[in-house]
Amino acid sequence: MTTSIEEFGRTADGETVERITLIGGGLMAKVMTWGAVLQDLRLEDHKAPLVLGFPKFETYPDHSPYFGAIAGRVANRIAHGRYSVGDKTFQLDRNMPSGHTLHGGSMGVGKRRWSIADVGSRHVTLTLHDPDDMMGFGGACDMTCEYTLKDNGTLSVALTSKVDQAGPVNLTHHSYFALDDTGDCRNLHMRIAADKITAVDEDMIVTGETPSVDGTAFDFTTTRLVSTVMPPVGFFDHNFCLRDQRGNLQESALAFSPASKVEMRVFTTEPGIQFYAGHKLNTPAGLTGQPYKSHAGFCMEAQNWPDAINHKQFPEAVVQPDEPLRQVTEYRFKKR
Repeated sequence: MTTSIEEFGRTADGETVERITLIGGGLMAKVMTWGAVLQDLRLEDHKAPLVLGFPKFETYPDHSPYFGAIAGRVANRIAHGRYSVGDKTFQLDRNMPSGHTLHGGSMGVGKRRWSIADVGSRHVTLTLHDPDDMMGFGGACDMTCEYTLKDNGTLSVALTSKVDQAGPVNLTHHSYFALDDTGDCRNLHMRIAADKITAVDEDMIVTGETPSVDGTAFDFTTTRLVSTVMPPVGFFDHNFCLRDQRGNLQESALAFSPASKVEMRVFTTEPGIQFYAGHKLNTPAGLTGQPYKSHAGFCMEAQNWPDAINHKQFPEAVVQPDEPLRQVTEYRFKKR
């Protein structure tokens, strides 16, 4: 197959945004250079898109809640937008109304144009140079995002980060998945291989505590229907602790739609996975031609634990110049 690269739009600064189409292994994926966004994903013998997205680029900058983006330089939240390495403290761009930093700040890597380094019919490699002091982060960071369509309905997302001075890096893939056309991810059966979560305060900032999920709405150690276990706060947007450090690729989560019979299994090297059930969604018309409302899609953001840079008991957050960070997550789809 001839590799498909097309102009998909232009940024406010006039930069061309390309879209690359990949086909193989029973999947079709469309990837944008803006934000390294997975703009569309389809499975053979299943008509509806597997992810939420917009049909035109112009909708993304103003209306996308990180649909399909690579979030970072540090994904998730950093309390008060501050961290220290050695004897130096860094103040980040605080893009949350509560005064904290989310997904790397208002111009994090999920909102900038990446470059195409390599492309084939089933893979694309995108790169981004994040300069020193961008959004307040110390040191420069060179990032690589590799999307690959493997056999048996597998989408692989491999993220590599190289820094020139010690500092925190934590990238994640931020697709909102939709395994059927019901418009409500609470109809799914879910399993997450975590026996504890990171507790959060009223601002959704981790407290440092890691309570057990046993006997709570967060216990997905066995497969459960999401709608029957909604937590007291009324939504899921929490980090589930898979393990204490990064490691080999292992199965970490499963989601299944009884309506479509589509199953998604998540394999990752990461110590945590943020399960967000999309309660804040309210967007213009998406890939289905309809607006996305509350719970229209869900995120499984494989990553380090939130705000790990400010909690020494959490998995290591600092990347060293001589030790590039590699994070790999695979999403494996099939119809039962």
